[in-house]
Amino acid sequence: MPTRLVTRGASRAALAAVAALLLGAAPPRPADCRDVPAGSDLAALAAGARPGERFCLVPGTYRGPLRLDGLVVWGPRDAVIRSTGEGTTVRLEGQGAALLGVTVDGSGGRFDLLDAAVHVAGREGRVEGIAIRNATFGILVEKAERAQVRGNEVVGDAAQSLGLRGDGIRLWEAYDCVVEGNLVRDGRDMVLWYASRNRVLDNTIEGGRYGAHLMYSHDNELAGNRFLHNITGLFLMYSRQISLRHNVFAGAGGAAGIGLGLKESGNVVASDNLFVRNSIGLYVDTSPLWPDDRNRFERNSFRLNEVAVSFLGRADGNAFIGNEFLDSRLHVEVDGHGDARQAEWRGNLFDDYAGYDLDGDGTGDVPYELRSLAADLVAARPALAFYRGTPALALAEAIGRIVPLLEPRLVLVDREPRMRRLAWEGARAD
Repeated sequence: MPTRLVTRGASRAALAAVAALLLGAAPPRPADCRDVPAGSDLAALAAGARPGERFCLVPGTYRGPLRLDGLVVWGPRDAVIRSTGEGTTVRLEGQGAALLGVTVDGSGGRFDLLDAAVHVAGREGRVEGIAIRNATFGILVEKAERAQVRGNEVVGDAAQSLGLRGDGIRLWEAYDCVVEGNLVRDGRDMVLWYASRNRVLDNTIEGGRYGAHLMYSHDNELAGNRFLHNITGLFLMYSRQISLRHNVFAGAGGAAGIGLGLKESGNVVASDNLFVRNSIGLYVDTSPLWPDDRNRFERNSFRLNEVAVSFLGRADGNAFIGNEFLDSRLHVEVDGHGDARQAEWRGNLFDDYAGYDLDGDGTGDVPYELRSLAADLVAARPALAFYRGTPALALAEAIGRIVPLLEPRLVLVDREPRMRRLAWEGARAD
C-alpha cells in the first residue's frame, strides 16, 4: 500500500479496521461458528441454514455464487470465494448478514446488471476486512439501511481504461450506512446516488475517475478521507447538507483535474481540508442553487494548485473564512460572467499579500485585493487556457502588475486578511 492514513480524532473502529487492512488480518472470529472445510458446497450450506447461523471458512477455495440471508460468513484472507464468471458472487440480504475477512475473486462482466463481487441489501449488513480482486463492481450497497462497509481492500484493473472499470464502492438508495477505513484503488468511481444520512470516514480512494461522486444525496458526512490521484477527487451534484472535514484532495491533474467540485449543491460546510497539487482545488458551479442555502469553506489549506478556487458563473451564497492560499499559480478565477466579490471573503491568508500588520494582531491593516490580467485574458478568450503554466501567460500576469494602464479588473477583496499560517491538523501522508 503506497500511502498511510493518519487522522486526528478517528474512531477506534476506523483505526482498528485500517490496521487490519494493512496487516491483511481477518476480523475477530464470531462465537458459535461452524467450521467449513475448503471446497465445501458453501451455497448449499447457506441455502439450508437458519438466519443468524455463522460459518467459519478455513484457507482454500469456495465456489460462488453465494446468497447470505441473515447469515454470517467469516474467514482469513486466504479463504477465497471464487466467481464462476457470471453474475454477482456474494449477496447479503435480510437482517444482519455479514461477510468478514475473506477474499472474493471475480464477478460477472455485465455492467447493465451491475455484476459485483458483493451486493448488500436489507438491513444492518456488514462487509468487513475482505479483499476484492478481478471484479467488475466491488461492493454494491443497494436499497439497504444501516449497512457497514469497513476495512476492505477493493482493487480494480489498472490496465483497463477508466470507462471500462466498475465502481469500487457504490451506494444506491442506501440510508444510515457507514463506509469506513477502506482502500479503493484503480476503480472507476465511488458512488453515492440517492443515498442520504451516510458517513464516509477515513477511506483512501486513489487512481480512479471520481474518488467519490454524490448525486441527489443529502445529509451525508465525509471526514478524514484521502482522495489521491483521481481525475476528480470528490464531486457533489444536486446534494444538500453535506459536511466535509479533514479530507485530503491531492493530485487531481490534467485538463479535467478537480479536487472538490460542487454543482447546484447547497448547505455544504467544508472545514479543515487540504487541497494540494490539483489543476483546480475547488470548483463551484451555480452553488448554492436554492436562495436560502449557503456554502461555507473554513480553515482549509490550498497549496500548490494550478488554480485554488474556480467559479463558473455566480459566486454569491459562498463564504470563505480563515482559509490559506499558498503557492498556487492563481488563487481565484471566475469563468463566465460571474463575480467572485459576490462571495464573502474574510480572514483568509494569501501568500501574495503585500500589506502589513503594525499592531501585531495577526490581521493585515489594509485589505487584500486580487487582480489577474492572465485570468481576464482567459475569460475573454477561453482558448488561451491552453497556455496556462507557460511563460506567455506568466509574462502577461507580470505586465498587469507593472504597467498601470493595463491594470486588470478586481477579482476579490478580503478586508481582514490573516497573516499567520494555519497549523493544519487533518489527514496527512507520512
